[in-house]
Amino acid sequence: MENKSHALAAGAFVLAVAAMLVALAAWLTRDTGEHRLFEISSREGVTGLQEQAPVRYKGVTVGRVQTIALDTEKVGNVLVRFAVDSTAPMTTATFATLGFQGVTGLAFIQLDDTGAASQALAANDERPPRIPMRPSLMSRLSDQGAGLLNQLDEASQRVNQLLAAPNQKKLMDAIDNLGQAAAQIGQVAQQANLPVLAQDASAALKSLKSNSERLGQSADSVGASADAFKRMSERMSAPGGTLDQIAQGTDALLATGQSLNATLVPRVNRTVDDTARTVRHIGRAVETVNDNPQALLLGNGAVPPGPGEPGFVEPKSR
Repeated sequence: MENKSHALAAGAFVLAVAAMLVALAAWLTRDTGEHRLFEISSREGVTGLQEQAPVRYKGVTVGRVQTIALDTEKVGNVLVRFAVDSTAPMTTATFATLGFQGVTGLAFIQLDDTGAASQALAANDERPPRIPMRPSLMSRLSDQGAGLLNQLDEASQRVNQLLAAPNQKKLMDAIDNLGQAAAQIGQVAQQANLPVLAQDASAALKSLKSNSERLGQSADSVGASADAFKRMSERMSAPGGTLDQIAQGTDALLATGQSLNATLVPRVNRTVDDTARTVRHIGRAVETVNDNPQALLLGNGAVPPGPGEPGFVEPKSR
């Protein structure tokens, strides 16, 4: 009995804690704002719309769908009741459409207004005001698609009628008649060639006149270009101009080259000669060290007498 009483107490405690958590969640998620009820009576279907679906005014969520049922006042209509907060400007110019969220197929109520002068709707929870429902984009597309298909069907039938065998024969006859009429007109024009020549001469004179006007405009443009080129050449040739500055720069460059040739080149030549002389001395010292390494410690020593000098000993021949 004692074990059963402990189990009952534990179960009661768990249920009490669960009830407290549910109450706490409901209290934390409660909506304390003031809401107003409105209704929509739609002749179209509301597929994808569910209870608690969002209600958005120009994209901003302002409420939720409360109930979805059939309209008892208008047979065949769907009655949607929704609640919006007090910040939503519900006026007589407000209308509703059915929007869809991406590719999920879930729908929501989209509120908007025409922008015309209007007055606010009075809230009445017992008999909520009704907002007009306009066709959604999908409904308009489906209606227009059906109309386009009907027009395409009618156009294809008319094309088939136009291309029927009797109509094709009539069309070929009309083309032949046009060819004959063109030939007759050509013959008449050849017989009455003077008016034709007069018309051609008038057209030629008009063309010549327009060409001469264009030629005069081109000559004016060429003259203006020549004047501009002349002014530019005068500016370049004037004292202190571009050519004068180029000549002065060339003279300065030539003087600099002459100064370098007179001062730097001789010094470079002397430096090269001194360097060559030093290299020869270094070469001789290296050869001496190679021939007599003891010279680094003992020196070169006495130079043996050469031929004709006292003490010269002729080397013995082998």
